[in-house]
Amino acid sequence: MDITKDIRPLTEFKRDTARFVSHLKESGRPSVLTVNGRPELVVIHAQAWQEVQDQLDYAAAVAGIRKGLGQIRDGNGVPASAFFEEFATHTAE
Repeated sequence: MDITKDIRPLTEFKRDTARFVSHLKESGRPSVLTVNGRPELVVIHAQAWQEVQDQLDYAAAVAGIRKGLGQIRDGNGVPASAFFEEFATHTAE
């Protein structure tokens, strides 16, 4: 984020919302909106927001895989055959 371009007063956003929306679409960067000179809100284009969410989901999946691999490395794993046998037993009940 470029501080000089992406931090603006809320009143400016309210005065020229169409220009802000256009800027958000073009830049893909969020804008920080201030009230009385203090940051209050962050506005981001929906597509950019979805990209951020996708990156967070990916990072969470990678972290989960790493955790599982670490557990297996530490000897805390269960063989798949044993898991599926127990799973079948509990779902049949």
